[in-house]
This record gives sequence, structure tokens and C-alpha cells, in this order.
Amino acid sequence: MKINIGTRRSELAQVQANTIMAMIKEEYNIDCEKVLIETKGDKILNVTLDKIGGKGLFVKEIEHAMIDGKADMAVHSMKDVPYDIPQEFEIVAIPVREDVRDAFVAFNNISFYDLPKGARIGTSSIRRGTQIKIIRPDVEIVPIRGNVQTRIAKIEKENLDGIILAAAGLKRLNMENIITNYFNVEEMVPAIAQGALGIEMVKNHPLIDMIKKLECYDARICVDAERSFMATLNGDCHGCIGAYAYLNGDDMHMLGIFDVNGKIVKKQISGDKNEYINLGIMLAKNVLEDK
Repeated sequence: MKINIGTRRSELAQVQANTIMAMIKEEYNIDCEKVLIETKGDKILNVTLDKIGGKGLFVKEIEHAMIDGKADMAVHSMKDVPYDIPQEFEIVAIPVREDVRDAFVAFNNISFYDLPKGARIGTSSIRRGTQIKIIRPDVEIVPIRGNVQTRIAKIEKENLDGIILAAAGLKRLNMENIITNYFNVEEMVPAIAQGALGIEMVKNHPLIDMIKKLECYDARICVDAERSFMATLNGDCHGCIGAYAYLNGDDMHMLGIFDVNGKIVKKQISGDKNEYINLGIMLAKNVLEDK
């Protein structure tokens, strides 16, 4: 028996797929093979995502491969998965989550907070760019896209003072050493589900029950709380939206940010972790009260 795993071609996507393959091998002693798929989001790199259709561009072709039987499952960065996935699919497992923070990378190792006035910062994320301008209104945001290595190369090519990347991706690539500093989650609210991987499958696939055992319940309910916040706000990459949920015993604490008619609103909420979906909805409604 062999399991085929659909994934994007980037080094990071393949490392993420390798992580799941290793879990399956350890748990069930079953070998897996990667099915490499180039998505529309990987092909169009000269335009920001909000201009070409949003984050779903990284998953559609992989979903088609599952429908066609070329892949048994897909491994995604959960922050690339829209909240309204097609009804024939299911996110069957979210394993243990990596670091959720955003990180600043500068070749000369100057801390973000010590950058000269008017420094040029690379990021294609509206969420990151908006929050950076709140911390440092003087900096210039330069849109950059591409895989991690491509973006790092653009620091020199585009004469940037630094770029912002997800800490999780750099850690998975064993590139933690290039991080100049981390942003705490209060000053830079992470993307929805940042640091989390999701395993997507066609509903009723014969292997679903087996793969569901790779689930980390704590990671799942935090990610689902954040996604309920996004769904309630009908949020995507076309605007500034972020959320982070974490557990403290039986309590869930949640922080969210959203652009409400041009005003950036940041709110927090806490409650019973068993009410995780409702907490995301309530946080979204609290944010919208600032109209």
C-alpha cells in the first residue's frame, strides 16, 4: 500500500508534506509519495494575491488532483485554505502547530526597531503591511511575492532593508538562524491559522479514519476558532485580517484584527474552550461594533 500526497512544488510545501509523510510512516509504517502540483498562485508572481483571486489559488489544482484520484490527500498551510472549502472535501486533521509569529529578516542583522527612517520593507501581505505602518509609519512597504528563498533574494535585488516572513516556514526550512527579530502576537496579529498544517481529503475516502488520528485537538480548536472569526467577517487576503487563539487550561484567549471601513480595529476575547466556534463569531461581532 502507498499513499499519494498532493502538494505544491516549493521547497517549503514539500518539507511540510515530508512532515506528514514521516508521521504516517511512524504511526502506520505506510510509505507515501508526493504528487507535485503547480498551482495558479505559484505561476503568477508579479501580482499581489488580492488582485488575482486570493489564497484559494494555492489549493484548487490540488483539489482537482484528489477528485481525479491522482492524490489521496493534500497537505496545505492552513493559512492558504479559504474558509469555504468545496463541500466534497474535508480538513480531516490538523497536527501540532508550529510557531505562529511573524519574523523580520535583514541581511545586515539590524533589528526592525533600529531601522533608519524611510526603510524599505518587503511584504505582499496587506495584514503585515498595515500593522507595520502602525508600528513604524515612516517605513515604505514594497510588495514582493514568491517562495521563501525568492523573497530572501529580493532583499538584495530590490534594495530592501528587510522582509517579513512567517517564523513557522523559516523554522521548517531550518532557517531560523536568519531571523533578525520576532514580532509578538499583540503588535503583529498573525494570519488566520498561521503555523498550522492541514490534511485535506475527499469526504468518504477509505483512509479518512486512519488519517484523522494525526489530529492535535488543541491545534484544531484554535485554528477553527480563528477560521470562524474569518468566516463571520467574510475575510480574505483582500484586506487586513488576522487572529490568534490560544489555550490556558480550559480557557481560550483570542485576539483579532480587521479593517472596518478603513479603520483598523483590534479586539480580544476569552471564554470556555468548548465554545471555540462561538468565540470566533463573538470576537468578529465585537470588532464590527467599531463601525
